[in-house]
Amino acid sequence: MSKYDYLVVGTGLYGATFARLAADSGKKVLAIDKRPNIAGNVYTEEIEGINVHRYGAHIFHTNNKEVWDFVQKFAVFNRFTNSPVANYKGELYSLPFNMYTFNKMWGVTTPQEAAAKIEEQRKAAGITEPRNLEEQAISLVGTDIYEKLVKGYTQKQWGRECKDLPAFIIKRLPVRLTFDNNYFNALYQGIPCGGYTKMVASMLEGIDVILNEDYLADREKWNAMADKVIYTGPIDAYFGFDLGPLEYRSVRFDTELLDIPNFQGNAAVNYTDAETPWTRIIEHKWFEFGKDSEGNDLPKTVISREYSSEWKPGDEPYYPVNNERNSELYQKYKERAAGEKNIIFGGRLGEYKYYDMDQVILAALRMSEEELGE
Repeated sequence: MSKYDYLVVGTGLYGATFARLAADSGKKVLAIDKRPNIAGNVYTEEIEGINVHRYGAHIFHTNNKEVWDFVQKFAVFNRFTNSPVANYKGELYSLPFNMYTFNKMWGVTTPQEAAAKIEEQRKAAGITEPRNLEEQAISLVGTDIYEKLVKGYTQKQWGRECKDLPAFIIKRLPVRLTFDNNYFNALYQGIPCGGYTKMVASMLEGIDVILNEDYLADREKWNAMADKVIYTGPIDAYFGFDLGPLEYRSVRFDTELLDIPNFQGNAAVNYTDAETPWTRIIEHKWFEFGKDSEGNDLPKTVISREYSSEWKPGDEPYYPVNNERNSELYQKYKERAAGEKNIIFGGRLGEYKYYDMDQVILAALRMSEEELGE
Protein backbone atom coordinates (compact mmCIF):
# COMPACT_ATOMS: atom_id res chain seq x y z
CA MET A 1 0.00 0.00 0.00
CA SER A 2 1.29 3.46 -0.94
CA LYS A 3 1.44 5.99 1.83
CA TYR A 4 -0.07 8.74 -0.34
CA ASP A 5 -2.70 8.93 -3.04
CA TYR A 6 -0.78 11.65 -4.89
CA LEU A 7 2.79 12.87 -5.06
CA VAL A 8 2.93 16.42 -6.41
CA VAL A 9 6.32 17.31 -7.87
CA GLY A 10 6.71 21.09 -7.70
CA THR A 11 4.94 23.58 -5.42
CA GLY A 12 4.27 26.29 -7.99
CA LEU A 13 0.73 27.36 -8.82
CA TYR A 14 -0.18 24.24 -10.81
CA GLY A 15 1.08 21.82 -8.18
CA ALA A 16 -0.32 23.81 -5.26
CA THR A 17 -3.75 24.10 -6.91
CA PHE A 18 -4.02 20.37 -7.50
CA ALA A 19 -2.63 19.53 -4.06
CA ARG A 20 -5.26 21.73 -2.39
CA LEU A 21 -8.16 20.29 -4.38
CA ALA A 22 -7.00 16.70 -3.90
CA ALA A 23 -6.59 17.21 -0.15
CA ASP A 24 -10.02 18.84 0.04
CA SER A 25 -11.51 15.78 -1.67
CA GLY A 26 -10.08 13.55 1.04
CA LYS A 27 -6.91 12.38 -0.71
CA LYS A 28 -3.56 12.04 1.04
CA VAL A 29 -1.07 14.28 -0.72
CA LEU A 30 2.68 14.77 -0.51
CA ALA A 31 4.23 17.77 -2.30
CA ILE A 32 7.98 17.97 -2.92
CA ASP A 33 10.18 20.65 -4.42
CA LYS A 34 13.85 20.71 -5.36
CA ARG A 35 14.13 24.33 -4.21
CA PRO A 36 14.51 25.29 -0.55
CA ASN A 37 11.18 27.13 -0.73
CA ILE A 38 7.61 26.66 -1.89
CA ALA A 39 5.78 28.69 -4.58
CA GLY A 40 7.94 28.01 -7.63
CA ASN A 41 8.56 31.10 -9.75
CA VAL A 42 5.98 33.18 -7.88
CA TYR A 43 8.12 32.94 -4.72
CA THR A 44 8.36 36.24 -2.84
CA GLU A 45 10.90 36.99 -0.11
CA GLU A 46 10.55 39.81 2.41
CA ILE A 47 13.42 42.32 2.52
CA GLU A 48 13.07 45.45 4.70
CA GLY A 49 9.29 45.09 4.75
CA ILE A 50 9.11 44.71 0.94
CA ASN A 51 7.96 41.49 -0.73
CA VAL A 52 10.55 40.90 -3.45
CA HIS A 53 9.52 38.85 -6.50
CA ARG A 54 12.62 36.62 -6.65
CA TYR A 55 11.89 35.16 -10.09
CA GLY A 56 10.55 38.22 -11.86
CA ALA A 57 7.47 40.39 -11.60
CA HIS A 58 4.22 38.47 -11.21
CA ILE A 59 1.02 40.50 -11.53
CA PHE A 60 -2.12 38.43 -11.21
CA HIS A 61 -4.76 39.22 -13.82
CA THR A 62 -7.71 37.28 -15.21
CA ASN A 63 -11.12 37.58 -16.80
CA ASN A 64 -12.11 34.19 -15.42
CA LYS A 65 -14.33 34.53 -12.35
CA GLU A 66 -13.85 30.87 -11.40
CA VAL A 67 -10.07 31.38 -11.18
CA TRP A 68 -10.46 34.70 -9.36
CA ASP A 69 -12.85 33.19 -6.82
CA PHE A 70 -10.42 30.32 -6.26
CA VAL A 71 -7.37 32.48 -5.48
CA GLN A 72 -9.46 34.76 -3.26
CA LYS A 73 -9.81 31.85 -0.83
CA PHE A 74 -6.09 32.02 -0.06
CA ALA A 75 -5.20 35.71 -0.13
CA VAL A 76 -6.55 39.23 -0.04
CA PHE A 77 -5.57 40.96 -3.29
CA ASN A 78 -4.85 44.67 -3.54
CA ARG A 79 -5.96 46.85 -6.45
CA PHE A 80 -2.59 47.08 -8.18
CA THR A 81 -2.92 48.13 -11.82
CA ASN A 82 0.00 47.36 -14.11
CA SER A 83 1.02 50.58 -15.88
CA PRO A 84 4.64 50.16 -16.98
CA VAL A 85 6.81 52.92 -18.41
CA ALA A 86 9.10 52.57 -21.42
CA ASN A 87 12.52 54.25 -21.28
CA TYR A 88 14.13 54.75 -24.70
CA LYS A 89 17.51 56.45 -24.22
CA GLY A 90 16.04 58.70 -21.53
CA GLU A 91 12.75 59.37 -23.32
CA LEU A 92 9.80 58.08 -21.25
CA TYR A 93 6.68 56.64 -22.88
CA SER A 94 3.45 55.24 -21.49
CA LEU A 95 2.71 51.53 -21.80
CA PRO A 96 0.60 49.93 -23.06
CA PHE A 97 0.68 51.91 -26.29
CA ASN A 98 -2.09 54.44 -25.88
CA MET A 99 -2.90 58.07 -26.59
CA TYR A 100 -0.21 59.29 -24.17
CA THR A 101 2.33 57.26 -26.17
CA PHE A 102 1.07 58.47 -29.53
CA ASN A 103 0.97 62.09 -28.37
CA LYS A 104 4.59 61.99 -27.20
CA MET A 105 5.77 60.11 -30.30
CA TRP A 106 3.91 62.11 -32.97
CA GLY A 107 2.24 65.09 -31.30
CA VAL A 108 -1.22 63.78 -32.21
CA THR A 109 -4.09 64.61 -29.88
CA THR A 110 -7.06 62.61 -31.23
CA PRO A 111 -7.66 58.88 -31.79
CA GLN A 112 -8.35 59.60 -35.46
CA GLU A 113 -4.94 61.23 -35.92
CA ALA A 114 -3.21 58.35 -34.14
CA ALA A 115 -5.02 55.69 -36.18
CA ALA A 116 -4.20 57.55 -39.40
CA LYS A 117 -0.51 57.74 -38.47
CA ILE A 118 -0.34 54.01 -37.76
CA GLU A 119 -2.14 53.19 -41.02
CA GLU A 120 0.13 55.52 -42.99
CA GLN A 121 3.24 53.78 -41.61
CA ARG A 122 1.77 50.31 -42.12
CA LYS A 123 1.03 51.08 -45.76
CA ALA A 124 4.48 52.60 -46.27
CA ALA A 125 5.97 49.33 -44.99
CA GLY A 126 3.91 47.40 -47.54
CA ILE A 127 2.51 44.92 -45.01
CA THR A 128 -0.73 43.12 -45.84
CA GLU A 129 -0.46 39.76 -44.06
CA PRO A 130 2.15 39.88 -41.26
CA ARG A 131 4.57 36.95 -41.59
CA ASN A 132 6.72 37.56 -38.53
CA LEU A 133 6.93 39.58 -35.32
CA GLU A 134 8.46 42.63 -37.00
CA GLU A 135 5.67 42.89 -39.58
CA GLN A 136 2.99 42.16 -36.96
CA ALA A 137 4.32 44.94 -34.69
CA ILE A 138 4.53 47.51 -37.50
CA SER A 139 0.98 46.67 -38.58
CA LEU A 140 -0.21 47.22 -35.00
CA VAL A 141 1.68 50.38 -33.99
CA GLY A 142 3.59 51.74 -37.00
CA THR A 143 7.30 51.93 -37.76
CA ASP A 144 8.31 54.68 -35.30
CA ILE A 145 6.95 52.92 -32.22
CA TYR A 146 8.26 49.57 -33.45
CA GLU A 147 11.79 50.96 -33.86
CA LYS A 148 11.86 52.78 -30.49
CA LEU A 149 9.70 50.74 -28.16
CA VAL A 150 9.41 47.19 -29.55
CA LYS A 151 12.45 46.14 -31.56
CA GLY A 152 15.31 46.50 -29.08
CA TYR A 153 13.32 45.20 -26.11
CA THR A 154 12.00 42.17 -27.98
CA GLN A 155 15.39 41.21 -29.41
CA LYS A 156 16.93 41.41 -25.93
CA GLN A 157 14.11 39.33 -24.49
CA TRP A 158 14.22 36.57 -27.09
CA GLY A 159 17.84 36.77 -28.28
CA ARG A 160 16.64 36.68 -31.90
CA GLU A 161 15.94 39.17 -34.67
CA CYS A 162 12.30 40.27 -34.71
CA LYS A 163 11.92 39.10 -38.29
CA ASP A 164 12.96 35.60 -37.14
CA LEU A 165 10.26 35.41 -34.44
CA PRO A 166 6.65 34.26 -35.06
CA ALA A 167 3.98 36.94 -35.37
CA PHE A 168 1.78 35.48 -32.60
CA ILE A 169 4.21 36.51 -29.82
CA ILE A 170 3.38 40.20 -30.28
CA LYS A 171 -0.39 39.63 -30.29
CA ARG A 172 -0.16 39.87 -26.50
CA LEU A 173 0.74 43.55 -27.02
CA PRO A 174 -2.15 45.87 -26.07
CA VAL A 175 -2.73 48.92 -28.31
CA ARG A 176 -5.36 51.46 -27.29
CA LEU A 177 -6.71 54.59 -28.93
CA THR A 178 -7.69 55.86 -25.47
CA PHE A 179 -5.81 57.35 -22.51
CA ASP A 180 -6.14 54.07 -20.58
CA ASN A 181 -2.72 52.95 -19.36
CA ASN A 182 -3.92 49.76 -17.66
CA TYR A 183 -1.67 47.19 -19.34
CA PHE A 184 -3.90 44.17 -18.77
CA ASN A 185 -7.36 44.25 -20.24
CA ALA A 186 -8.57 42.08 -17.36
CA LEU A 187 -11.62 42.35 -15.15
CA TYR A 188 -9.70 41.18 -12.08
CA GLN A 189 -6.12 42.00 -11.20
CA GLY A 190 -3.91 42.69 -8.24
CA ILE A 191 -1.12 41.42 -6.00
CA PRO A 192 -1.74 39.19 -2.96
CA CYS A 193 -1.17 41.28 0.17
CA GLY A 194 1.78 39.78 2.01
CA GLY A 195 3.22 38.24 -1.16
CA TYR A 196 2.71 35.11 -3.22
CA THR A 197 4.64 32.84 -0.86
CA LYS A 198 2.08 33.55 1.85
CA MET A 199 -0.73 32.74 -0.61
CA VAL A 200 0.83 29.43 -1.69
CA ALA A 201 1.52 28.52 1.95
CA SER A 202 -2.20 28.97 2.57
CA MET A 203 -2.98 26.73 -0.43
CA LEU A 204 -0.69 24.01 0.99
CA GLU A 205 -1.95 24.26 4.57
CA GLY A 206 -2.30 20.81 6.15
CA ILE A 207 -0.50 19.10 3.25
CA ASP A 208 2.82 17.30 3.74
CA VAL A 209 5.60 19.26 2.01
CA ILE A 210 9.26 18.29 1.67
CA LEU A 211 11.75 20.80 0.21
CA ASN A 212 15.28 20.40 -1.20
CA GLU A 213 14.33 17.12 -2.88
CA ASP A 214 15.02 16.41 -6.55
CA TYR A 215 12.40 13.97 -7.81
CA LEU A 216 14.38 13.00 -10.91
CA ALA A 217 17.44 12.06 -8.83
CA ASP A 218 15.53 9.23 -7.13
CA ARG A 219 12.20 8.85 -8.86
CA GLU A 220 11.74 5.16 -7.97
CA LYS A 221 11.79 6.03 -4.28
CA TRP A 222 9.27 8.83 -4.72
CA ASN A 223 7.02 6.87 -7.09
CA ALA A 224 6.77 4.09 -4.51
CA MET A 225 5.35 6.56 -2.01
CA ALA A 226 2.19 7.42 -3.96
CA ASP A 227 -0.36 5.84 -6.27
CA LYS A 228 -0.07 8.67 -8.77
CA VAL A 229 2.39 11.47 -9.56
CA ILE A 230 1.59 15.01 -10.71
CA TYR A 231 4.82 16.13 -12.38
CA THR A 232 5.29 19.86 -13.04
CA GLY A 233 8.98 19.87 -13.96
CA PRO A 234 10.42 20.09 -17.49
CA ILE A 235 9.02 17.30 -19.66
CA ASP A 236 12.31 16.83 -21.54
CA ALA A 237 14.26 16.50 -18.27
CA TYR A 238 11.85 13.75 -17.16
CA PHE A 239 12.96 11.70 -20.16
CA GLY A 240 16.63 12.55 -19.68
CA PHE A 241 16.63 14.86 -22.72
CA ASP A 242 16.98 11.73 -24.84
CA LEU A 243 15.17 13.27 -27.83
CA GLY A 244 17.17 16.47 -27.36
CA PRO A 245 16.52 19.48 -25.09
CA LEU A 246 13.62 21.85 -25.63
CA GLU A 247 14.70 25.49 -25.86
CA TYR A 248 13.83 28.19 -23.35
CA ARG A 249 14.72 31.73 -22.60
CA SER A 250 16.13 32.28 -19.15
CA VAL A 251 16.29 35.43 -17.02
CA ARG A 252 18.96 36.60 -14.60
CA PHE A 253 18.13 39.09 -11.83
CA ASP A 254 20.53 41.59 -10.32
CA THR A 255 18.76 42.68 -7.11
CA GLU A 256 19.87 45.64 -4.94
CA LEU A 257 18.69 47.09 -1.64
CA LEU A 258 18.99 50.88 -1.90
CA ASP A 259 19.12 53.42 0.93
CA ILE A 260 16.51 55.66 -0.70
CA PRO A 261 12.72 55.49 -0.44
CA ASN A 262 11.98 55.74 -4.18
CA PHE A 263 14.16 54.76 -7.15
CA GLN A 264 11.91 55.12 -10.20
CA GLY A 265 8.39 55.85 -8.93
CA ASN A 266 6.88 52.86 -10.72
CA ALA A 267 6.85 49.08 -10.34
CA ALA A 268 8.18 48.41 -13.86
CA VAL A 269 10.27 50.45 -16.30
CA ASN A 270 11.14 48.72 -19.58
CA TYR A 271 14.41 49.71 -21.28
CA THR A 272 13.56 49.46 -24.96
CA ASP A 273 16.84 50.44 -26.64
CA ALA A 274 19.19 47.68 -27.77
CA GLU A 275 22.24 49.17 -26.02
CA THR A 276 21.01 48.93 -22.40
CA PRO A 277 21.84 45.36 -21.37
CA TRP A 278 18.85 44.81 -19.10
CA THR A 279 15.28 44.52 -20.35
CA ARG A 280 13.63 46.23 -17.39
CA ILE A 281 14.00 47.38 -13.80
CA ILE A 282 11.45 46.30 -11.23
CA GLU A 283 10.96 48.34 -8.05
CA HIS A 284 9.21 45.81 -5.85
CA LYS A 285 7.66 48.05 -3.21
CA TRP A 286 5.25 49.61 -5.72
CA PHE A 287 3.46 46.28 -6.24
CA GLU A 288 1.96 46.50 -2.76
CA PHE A 289 2.13 50.21 -1.89
CA GLY A 290 0.61 53.22 -3.59
CA LYS A 291 2.89 55.64 -5.46
CA ASP A 292 2.49 58.33 -2.81
CA SER A 293 3.54 58.79 0.82
CA GLU A 294 2.55 55.27 1.85
CA GLY A 295 5.44 53.57 0.06
CA ASN A 296 7.83 56.40 0.80
CA ASP A 297 7.33 55.77 4.53
CA LEU A 298 9.70 52.82 4.05
CA PRO A 299 13.18 54.36 4.06
CA LYS A 300 14.64 51.81 1.65
CA THR A 301 13.70 50.24 -1.66
CA VAL A 302 14.61 47.08 -3.57
CA ILE A 303 15.16 47.01 -7.32
CA SER A 304 15.90 44.16 -9.72
CA ARG A 305 17.47 44.53 -13.14
CA GLU A 306 16.38 41.76 -15.49
CA TYR A 307 18.73 40.28 -18.09
CA SER A 308 17.31 37.87 -20.64
CA SER A 309 19.55 35.06 -21.87
CA GLU A 310 19.56 31.82 -23.82
CA TRP A 311 18.82 28.85 -21.58
CA LYS A 312 21.40 26.14 -21.02
CA PRO A 313 21.24 23.08 -18.74
CA GLY A 314 21.54 24.22 -15.12
CA ASP A 315 19.78 27.55 -15.77
CA GLU A 316 16.22 28.23 -14.70
CA PRO A 317 13.89 27.76 -17.71
CA TYR A 318 11.41 30.64 -18.07
CA TYR A 319 9.86 31.13 -21.50
CA PRO A 320 9.38 28.26 -23.97
CA VAL A 321 10.69 29.13 -27.44
CA ASN A 322 7.61 28.01 -29.36
CA ASN A 323 9.09 27.82 -32.84
CA GLU A 324 8.46 24.98 -35.30
CA ARG A 325 11.42 22.85 -34.16
CA ASN A 326 10.49 22.99 -30.48
CA SER A 327 6.78 22.45 -31.14
CA GLU A 328 7.55 19.28 -33.10
CA LEU A 329 9.96 18.06 -30.41
CA TYR A 330 7.45 18.75 -27.63
CA GLN A 331 4.82 16.69 -29.49
CA LYS A 332 7.21 13.73 -29.47
CA TYR A 333 7.78 14.11 -25.73
CA LYS A 334 4.04 14.52 -25.18
CA GLU A 335 3.36 11.24 -26.98
CA ARG A 336 5.88 9.50 -24.73
CA ALA A 337 4.37 11.14 -21.65
CA ALA A 338 0.96 9.72 -22.57
CA GLY A 339 2.46 6.24 -22.17
CA GLU A 340 3.77 6.87 -18.66
CA LYS A 341 1.65 4.93 -16.21
CA ASN A 342 0.22 6.91 -13.29
CA ILE A 343 2.13 10.11 -14.18
CA ILE A 344 0.30 13.34 -15.09
CA PHE A 345 2.37 16.11 -16.69
CA GLY A 346 1.18 19.66 -16.06
CA GLY A 347 2.10 23.31 -15.76
CA ARG A 348 4.37 25.64 -17.69
CA LEU A 349 7.30 23.21 -17.87
CA GLY A 350 5.36 19.95 -17.94
CA GLU A 351 3.27 21.18 -20.89
CA TYR A 352 5.92 23.45 -22.47
CA LYS A 353 3.47 26.38 -22.60
CA TYR A 354 3.77 30.14 -22.21
CA TYR A 355 1.18 30.21 -19.43
CA ASP A 356 -0.01 33.27 -17.52
CA MET A 357 -0.71 32.58 -13.85
CA ASP A 358 -4.48 32.38 -14.28
CA GLN A 359 -4.06 29.96 -17.19
CA VAL A 360 -1.87 27.70 -15.04
CA ILE A 361 -4.50 27.65 -12.31
CA LEU A 362 -7.34 27.07 -14.79
CA ALA A 363 -5.45 24.15 -16.35
CA ALA A 364 -4.94 22.66 -12.87
CA LEU A 365 -8.63 23.16 -12.03
CA ARG A 366 -9.70 21.35 -15.20
CA MET A 367 -7.24 18.50 -14.69
CA SER A 368 -8.41 18.17 -11.08
CA GLU A 369 -12.04 17.88 -12.15
CA GLU A 370 -11.15 15.07 -14.52
CA GLU A 371 -8.77 13.33 -12.13
CA LEU A 372 -10.76 13.69 -8.90
CA GLY A 373 -14.17 13.34 -10.52
CA GLU A 374 -15.59 16.49 -8.99
